[in-house]
Amino acid sequence: MQDLKLFSGNANIALAGSVVGYLDIDLGRAEVGTFSDGECAIEISENVRGLDCFVLQSTCAPQNTHMMEMLIMIDALKRASARRITAVIPYYGYARQDRKVRPRVPITAKLCADLIQTAGADRLLCMDLHSGQIQGFFNIPVDNLYSTPLMLGAIERRIGSDVTVVSPDAGGTERARAYAKKLGANLAIIDKRREVANVAEVMNIIGDVKGQTCIIVDDMVDTAGTLCEAARSLMEEGAVAVHAAITHPVLSGPALKRISESPLNEVIVTDTIPLRPDAVDMGKLHVVSVAAPIGEAIRRINNEESVSSLF
Repeated sequence: MQDLKLFSGNANIALAGSVVGYLDIDLGRAEVGTFSDGECAIEISENVRGLDCFVLQSTCAPQNTHMMEMLIMIDALKRASARRITAVIPYYGYARQDRKVRPRVPITAKLCADLIQTAGADRLLCMDLHSGQIQGFFNIPVDNLYSTPLMLGAIERRIGSDVTVVSPDAGGTERARAYAKKLGANLAIIDKRREVANVAEVMNIIGDVKGQTCIIVDDMVDTAGTLCEAARSLMEEGAVAVHAAITHPVLSGPALKRISESPLNEVIVTDTIPLRPDAVDMGKLHVVSVAAPIGEAIRRINNEESVSSLF
């Protein structure tokens, strides 16, 4: 892997450090800062001519800053004659608007895809896209890794396999079914109605959860309104305990307070997004690192090997 370089913006430096540790390489040298007016200032501090370069950057909060850091770094590498540039985006932000659900709304997932390609990315590596159709927004190869194997291991170690897997909405049924199949568990679905963004009302629980230990699975937790309301409804229906396994810990606004006050026993998350400082010591959160699958995918891409067996 002598022609491999991994660079990172400021979004998730800890994860970048873990990935280069897995690959046994040094993190690429780059100056990532701001001008006095707040504009991103990027400078690649080493020669990358003819090298296979990877830019690791989750587009998490502050999303606009981290998105621009990534785009500018890709542009800098392209102008420095890198042989190939792969955008490694563990958490792909702006993904929730992936189609027109009503008139006069944007499709931001497609807009961001266009920006990444225009900046000069030759390939995309991400984890648990909000919807699989986003892969079709790109005209470059896209490798979408799944956190399911990591989460299943954490669930079996910390909770056991005698659980009922719960999808928080109809759209997540496929994901929940995959978990239930691997665990040999029952499946339940929560029928919810969302009138406005970040506000959900639980309508009905499809499936028997009485006397069961439930595990809610989803790709992201934002304000935690849906998650905590689902946990309360499951307990009201007779569940003995409720846990959650969620890939991306966005945890914005009142999320931590809601989780703390909810009947949730534990929320298992990954480090695709670094936890807020006030969440690090929160007893209900358990973090699983995605450094190994991302590092292995980078190694295989660099060696022109198949990544599909990691899915």
